[in-house]
Amino acid sequence: MSESRDIIYIGKKPLMSYVTSALIQLANQPKIFIKARGLSIGHAVDVAQIIARKTENAGYAVGNIKIGSEQMQSQDGRSRNVSTIEIEVKRTNS
Repeated sequence: MSESRDIIYIGKKPLMSYVTSALIQLANQPKIFIKARGLSIGHAVDVAQIIARKTENAGYAVGNIKIGSEQMQSQDGRSRNVSTIEIEVKRTNS
């Protein structure tokens, strides 16, 4: 699919650390993917929006968005579904 260098996985760090990391990757690559699961999905959307809105003049935009779910094992051993999101952020004027 895509190399791991063009994927930003969203976790528990502050939003701006992900924004900074994404902008560094976008300086070297034409597009990146922001991925998150479960409760981190809101943070992934925030990161993508910050990049697209605050750097509009720099030519970055949100591309395709994929949503889905994964089956995971919970701590008590039961299987459960967890929502996922993948947001493409790309340069518009390469």
